[in-house]
Amino acid sequence: MNPEYPFQPQQPGSQPQPAQPAGASYQPQAAPGAYGQPQQYVQAPINDQPYPLPGAPQPPMGGYAQPQPQSTPPPKSYSPKARMWMILSFVFIFTTLGLGGLSVWAAMNYYDQKNNVDIKVDDAVSKAVKDQSDKDAAAFLEKEKQPNRQFAGPDDYGRLSFDYPKTWSVYEAKDATKGGTYEVYLNPGVVPPIDAAQQYALHVTIENKDYDKVLDGYKNAVQKGELRSTGVTVYEQEGARLEGNFTKDIRGMAVIFKIRDKTVTIRSDAETFRGDFDALIKTITFNK
Repeated sequence: MNPEYPFQPQQPGSQPQPAQPAGASYQPQAAPGAYGQPQQYVQAPINDQPYPLPGAPQPPMGGYAQPQPQSTPPPKSYSPKARMWMILSFVFIFTTLGLGGLSVWAAMNYYDQKNNVDIKVDDAVSKAVKDQSDKDAAAFLEKEKQPNRQFAGPDDYGRLSFDYPKTWSVYEAKDATKGGTYEVYLNPGVVPPIDAAQQYALHVTIENKDYDKVLDGYKNAVQKGELRSTGVTVYEQEGARLEGNFTKDIRGMAVIFKIRDKTVTIRSDAETFRGDFDALIKTITFNK
């Protein structure tokens, strides 16, 4: 059949037939009846598939049937018992996850607290060891100071005497053999070079000055609050005790009292020696 002609040749007296698709064949459906009806043709099945009757939807050219729309199945329903099991399953899962997270948090918190406790214990042990070591060292030093030695000043200056630790050294800066001021320094180990800014365990001065004039030299510092003045009795002699800043480099304590016509000043230049100073003052004697 020529594709340019849509109709096939016909016999005389027959009706024209439409052209058929390639690959299709026609078979007679029925022979002419007794009434002279024309012969009908039906397309043969393609790929062994039956061809629908006239009036039915026609398949596409090539023998492939169009996909038929599938109906959506109805939503699946669950029984009350199944719903209950599903709810319990979700509850179990969330509970398990929650407990797992809580366990992780608890473990992290435990190890963190444990580390902190270990650090605190180590610090406490170190501090206790250090405190005990300091106490032992202090006790050893106190023991080494005994028995005390006795200091004695010149007879012409009232023979001032007191007890001091044997671990201290004595340096006589001014012997007053020719009169004037008598001056002595005491310090543990070795007495450093004499300097106004240097701190000493004990500084003893006996001056040919009136007691009130010596106190007037500290009056300004007392009024400013740099020094605090209180009364004291030294070997039945009334005197004054000063505590605070004597200079910008010296902070300590001192006692001032009279021996006959002279004035004695005994001063410690550091708070470290407060205990030794207080014990020493109690042992002071002199010629009245």
